[in-house]
Amino acid sequence: MVALKKKNVHGMLPLMKSFKEKVYAVVAKVPKGKVASYGQIARLAGAPRAGRAVGQLMEKNADTKRIPCHRVVGSTGALVGYAFHGVSEKRRKLIDEGVSFLPAQAGRGIRVNLKISGWKK
Repeated sequence: MVALKKKNVHGMLPLMKSFKEKVYAVVAKVPKGKVASYGQIARLAGAPRAGRAVGQLMEKNADTKRIPCHRVVGSTGALVGYAFHGVSEKRRKLIDEGVSFLPAQAGRGIRVNLKISGWKK
């Protein structure tokens, strides 16, 4: 059951946004130099268990200038995919924005330092 929001001053219900619209709105707010996890985006969009769905939406993102999907990473800071020229391009974009990375460790892959570059929202 979906809880309805309070009516606005004109006595009308506000327009309900789709999950996709909510996700894209949250991702659009992630500032340069910061990253957010798929799970964090899902939680902020109102569906805390929908991290995989966020990943699917990032893959289908048609407006990478307005919706910076390269700023969305795995929960450990791992660069787990980028539909627009691969993980190396995602890393390059994040480096260009000043995102901090952890030193490389065998078997751990490339990871963002979330203590420094994680979006606190």
